[in-house]
Amino acid sequence: MSSLAQERRSGVQLLSAALLPLLLLSLSGCSGMDVLMPSNINALNGSTIKIPCTFTSCYRMDATKFAMNWTYQETLNDTEVMFMTFHKKKGMVPLRSERFGDRVTFAGNLDKNDLSITLSDVQLEDEGIYNCYVKNPPDRIQGHGVIQLNVVTELPPPRDSTIAVAIGASVGGALALLILSMVVVKCLRRHRKQELISEEKMEEEGKLEADGVAEEGTKHVHPLPEDLS
Repeated sequence: MSSLAQERRSGVQLLSAALLPLLLLSLSGCSGMDVLMPSNINALNGSTIKIPCTFTSCYRMDATKFAMNWTYQETLNDTEVMFMTFHKKKGMVPLRSERFGDRVTFAGNLDKNDLSITLSDVQLEDEGIYNCYVKNPPDRIQGHGVIQLNVVTELPPPRDSTIAVAIGASVGGALALLILSMVVVKCLRRHRKQELISEEKMEEEGKLEADGVAEEGTKHVHPLPEDLS
């Protein structure tokens, strides 16, 4: 084999090796980095709340390259303050801050791409914007999720379903009564129709029987003898 052919073959092999991972990713349906979390969440003052954050990636997490940060800001115009980060050896590490102290703990599962946290003894001052930043090389795009935490003094009362149940029962009962009435009317009509048919049939049979008797009588009537006188 000539050197030119060998070079071409080597080039094809290198190109195939470079394109194979991309082909496998496209076949697997992976769309890259994506951070998943609700847009807002409500917490009762003094309670404990879980702030969720999960991510998807085309690649498995590598602790030597993985990076993530949780930050807080009162409004979009305020500076972000980091209160939790990922350490290559220690994993998820909460950073003590004046706002949260030691009230923030990691509540997720790195093996399942879950980066959720728990905030205990929620205060009114904890209301604000929480950012979840994720980077999982070789994904080049950094994932970013945002959630608004609203702190309330009391949760809205649950909906009273008694009225809804009563209305539903009334409507259902009326509908059942209507259906039953329609069935009864239909049965009565059918029964009346059958009676009319029977009466007509009996009248027809009686008429035929009368005609037969008359005809039979006509056959047995003898003519009167002529007056011979």
